[in-house]
Amino acid sequence: MFQKPTLALTRTQRVTLALLPPVATAVIRLLCATLRFQTVAAGSARSADRAAGPDLYPFWHDTLLLAAYRYRNLGIHILISQSFHGELIARVVQRLGFVPVRGSSSRGGAAGLLALTRALQAGGKCAITVDGPRGPRHIAKPGAAAAAAHAGIASMSPFHLHPARAWRLGSWDGFLIPRPFTRVTCSWSAPVAIQGPTPFITSALQRTLDSMSEQPPC
Repeated sequence: MFQKPTLALTRTQRVTLALLPPVATAVIRLLCATLRFQTVAAGSARSADRAAGPDLYPFWHDTLLLAAYRYRNLGIHILISQSFHGELIARVVQRLGFVPVRGSSSRGGAAGLLALTRALQAGGKCAITVDGPRGPRHIAKPGAAAAAAHAGIASMSPFHLHPARAWRLGSWDGFLIPRPFTRVTCSWSAPVAIQGPTPFITSALQRTLDSMSEQPPC
């Protein structure tokens, strides 16, 4: 069952929400089934498909499509904006086996981070696009560090996905759509410790994601 949207919707938007998510999900499954995924992990890394929770997985918004397919059906809680576009994304990722948590830095942020914190405290796996929902692109916001600190977990596990060939959209994040049959490198770093004030943790997370984003795939 999909959660009833909390925002006011036009008739066109309601029709779009009814029709587009199942089609988009089918297209994602068909496209991504052609991809060749390769995991590159640091020695102490805890990838979502191999380690138990609780854990928090920060990543960049432009790789959301790849992440949603690669780590599907793991019951991961993921923070999604409460906008109309967020509602579309929530319905798609829910069909891929994620648990949408609604809220963002721009709308419903406190409630969203609280729900994410509770999921972590309950032993869940959680993911957050740290530069979403509206950027700036590849600039980490403090939400991940705050949620991890409030949940009392010792560290979080950043990851990055790099397609060898992809189309990049003209959106704020340069959203990536992988080309069929391309190779995708899934990089997992060593955990980022939750120690010190939130700005310090966020800076460490920024450096880690920058390092993974800049490295050429193996």
